Amino acid sequence: MQALLDAIARMERPTEATRLFHGRGGLHPGCEHWALDAYPPVLLLTSFRTMAQAEIDAVGDALAERWRQLDAGPLNWVLQVREGGGRTETRLVAGAVPEPHEVTEDGLRYRVHVLRGQNHGLFLDMAAGRRWVREHIAGRVAADAASRTGGGWAPRLKVLNLFAYTCAFSVAALHAGADQVLNMDMSSGALAVGQQNHRLNGLEGGASFLGHDIFKSWGRIGREGPYALAIVDPPSFQKGSFVATKDYARIVRRLPELLAPGGHAMLCLNAPELGPEFLQALVQAEAPALRFVERLANPPAFADAAPERALKVLIYRAD
Repeated sequence: MQALLDAIARMERPTEATRLFHGRGGLHPGCEHWALDAYPPVLLLTSFRTMAQAEIDAVGDALAERWRQLDAGPLNWVLQVREGGGRTETRLVAGAVPEPHEVTEDGLRYRVHVLRGQNHGLFLDMAAGRRWVREHIAGRVAADAASRTGGGWAPRLKVLNLFAYTCAFSVAALHAGADQVLNMDMSSGALAVGQQNHRLNGLEGGASFLGHDIFKSWGRIGREGPYALAIVDPPSFQKGSFVATKDYARIVRRLPELLAPGGHAMLCLNAPELGPEFLQALVQAEAPALRFVERLANPPAFADAAPERALKVLIYRAD
């Protein structure tokens, strides 16, 4: 536990949503089951095994002391214990959680919920992916503007966001200047939060939200294209919906016909048992015309002793 307590003793007062301690990365022996996240003004400790009351008290004392040193006002912290088999217990240990609870990342605002479920509305490990989307779209917008100024023509900049969840990628893309984003996810509840996220950021136009089964919607997806960017960020395993080892290939083989010339695909996978070579082999087999560009580095807060097991975000280009 000492590594977690040391991290708490060193932490600064967080102002944006971020990870503060990443025991899951294997860099802190004995602390692999803990993750500490900031969803200001709330701290969330997730434990992947049952915690003794003495451990909870030790964390609470460390947080209270550091909060006092930072003169950060009331301490709000939540504990979530995941014991396997789908059993999760979440409780407010100290303070309060605002309702609605809104956080910022790179200046954009998102609605989160830390007292229910295992997914809290914003995947913090994907921060670098959202940043890449903003930078990439902004670059495309600038290039298109230059082309029009020089008398050329540029198509509408469209983005396809598959497995959109609460549409954080869409917010990032539209904020950077994308003309249109098609968000698809089977969860209408998640998409409703996504619509709230767009309103929070003053992005009322340009986004569409379809609560459909992607595998039954290729006709609609194709008619809305072609796309300058396709984002594929599925769950690694969701019974009855998506199994990466079986279903990811079905997505990849569609990409060449969906992307505009020069368009990009962002392929994401958060499955420790599947390394980046899994996605690379899929693209080689199902969409060999796509050219590998880079694997995005994960945020430093998510440093991992085994990078091949960590989140994979691979960028490809349609030439």
